[in-house]
Amino acid sequence: MTLDQYRSHVNVYFDPLVSIAIRCRLTPNFFTIAALLASAAAGVLFFFRMEFFAIVAVALNAFCDAMDGAVARATNAQSKRGDFLDHAVDRYADIFIITGIFAGGMVPWQIGVFALTGVLMSSYLGTQAQAVGVGRYYGGLLGRADRLVMILVVGIIDLLVPLSFYSLSLFGWMLLLFGIFGHITALQRFAYVWAKVE
Repeated sequence: MTLDQYRSHVNVYFDPLVSIAIRCRLTPNFFTIAALLASAAAGVLFFFRMEFFAIVAVALNAFCDAMDGAVARATNAQSKRGDFLDHAVDRYADIFIITGIFAGGMVPWQIGVFALTGVLMSSYLGTQAQAVGVGRYYGGLLGRADRLVMILVVGIIDLLVPLSFYSLSLFGWMLLLFGIFGHITALQRFAYVWAKVE
């Protein structure tokens, strides 16, 4: 079960910020684009091994990613175009952040590519469920919210106490888990959708 399923329970904590955003006339698309820029910045910062600022950028990406949907719901501005933009930006965000981590040499590129394929396939099958009429499905072991939380936690630990096990850093083990759990999640989602469609 992934943290994505609990988004509605977290929304209440964003209500004061959503009200401020609405008063400032900030649109859902503003936060979606801000999330994209934050993820791109995170990728570049990870590439140059500026971990502290990269973690701050990931936190900003997570915040903006939560705010775009919250503002859309509060202003009744939900649309297919906005949903499409949000999902496209989320996939680019995954690519920017994960690629930045392994392209900068923090993790062997083989593990980075394995993580990236797992992340993209699990995300793809989650939204493909909607495309075939089953409805969006967030089930499985690892969702986007889980990954963002793991990046933040691992990043903070790595800044405070850099550790490695069997010649692999915490980021390396994290991306390895992204790959393993990502592909397991993809299989779980595939099985769920397959059982629902004729």
